[in-house]
Amino acid sequence: MSTRTPTSSRRPAPPADLSPIERLRQVMAALRDPQHGCPWDIEQTFETIAPYTIEEAYEVADAIAQGDMPHLEEELGDLLLQVIYYTQMGSEAGHFDFDSVADGIAEKMIRRHPHVFGGESVADSEAQTRNWEAQKAEERARKAAEAGVRPSALDGVSAAFPALMRAVKLQKRASRVGFDWPDAERVLDKIDEEIGEVRAEMTADPAKRDMDRLEDEVGDLLFVCVNLARKLGVDPESALRRCNRKFESRFRMVETLMQDEHGRTLEESELEDMEALWQRAKQLEKS
Repeated sequence: MSTRTPTSSRRPAPPADLSPIERLRQVMAALRDPQHGCPWDIEQTFETIAPYTIEEAYEVADAIAQGDMPHLEEELGDLLLQVIYYTQMGSEAGHFDFDSVADGIAEKMIRRHPHVFGGESVADSEAQTRNWEAQKAEERARKAAEAGVRPSALDGVSAAFPALMRAVKLQKRASRVGFDWPDAERVLDKIDEEIGEVRAEMTADPAKRDMDRLEDEVGDLLFVCVNLARKLGVDPESALRRCNRKFESRFRMVETLMQDEHGRTLEESELEDMEALWQRAKQLEKS
């Protein structure tokens, strides 16, 4: 717990006639002021703020999925605040500041878009995607050379990504060098194979079951399912999010139907009754 003595002194808010980004920067600087700032904000570090950044990014994605533009505007503000937070802390430590971060990304975008800011031309978005990936590969190779390590097609796929997202990125990188199934049908065959391996582990004597082995086989199955989604042009994260929303909606409907029609909770009900109401909920969704 902090031993910092709270202060009752107040400072004026940054004036409204500043540019919005400059006003936000001054707000954050005031919050982090060692003498008069907010005790909670002063104590934060890169490590403690990182989980909030991930949370805010997911909330942005959810607002987009819901088509809620007022909510999206608010969530984008929350996400922008994360950038301001990091750059304020970076400035305090002498590492970087908002201007250097903004300049850095502007230069990168200019460098990666010579067809917009230079003399090159591209036929379509597909060609631009190939160019973009080639430029990123060159940058990764340069970084590997500077670090004195052997470059890999998988360089730059962060281990911090959520597992589902990282699986997609790893598979896409492998695909670019030809390490990929030719079509979705072959992936379906692989899914059948992986299900068989999971089933073999499931049917083993429970007393001798190797949970590490079982986890490994389930992981293989999930990885191949991600591969199927990729081959079909489906984003597995979006698909699973949609499935989660669908499950939640149907489950809540089952709870309501059970209570309204049978006068009991799910805990007091048999699985057969729940399944029957689940099928009704599916039909009600379609009507």
